[in-house]
Amino acid sequence: MVQEPEAPKIEFPCEYPIKVLGTSSDTFETVILDVFERHAPGFDREAVGVKASRNGTYTSLTIFITATGPQQLQALHQDLLATGHVKMVI
Repeated sequence: MVQEPEAPKIEFPCEYPIKVLGTSSDTFETVILDVFERHAPGFDREAVGVKASRNGTYTSLTIFITATGPQQLQALHQDLLATGHVKMVI
């Protein structure tokens, strides 16, 4: 019987990168950053990476937060998807 390796354990708190991909709009970045501010107040807005797709249809934001635990990450993920702007959270 072959045992599958366990997923690595994350030790909290830690610096945690999150990439959010959504449809480009005038409000996309503001809406997403407001959600992050609720769940990870004080993250560095100046360090947010912004990249548009080749045709400008989609925008991705890469944001580093200090993650405090799995509950925070799950709630953040749910609230991001609930905005209606987000296609994927990585």
